[in-house]
Amino acid sequence: MATAGTTAAASVTASSYRVKFRRAEFLELVNIAKPSIIYHRGRMHFFAYDGFVMYTFECRDEDFGQKVLKAIEFSNYQWSE
Repeated sequence: MATAGTTAAASVTASSYRVKFRRAEFLELVNIAKPSIIYHRGRMHFFAYDGFVMYTFECRDEDFGQKVLKAIEFSNYQWSE
């Protein structure tokens, strides 16, 4: 039982699954899903769709009509308190 003045430690919960695509399939999926933002970290471009994180290492920022944001970090886990 928690008492006043104590804090709960941050817990890690699993987030969505990651699915890797080749360039052509990723661009086709972007066309289907129509994400408003595509994220970029290192060589990876990714976006979330239907509970999954779709990603590829084979695209460039210029391949997309959507806004591409530079992400600071990419992780499989969501931190919550």
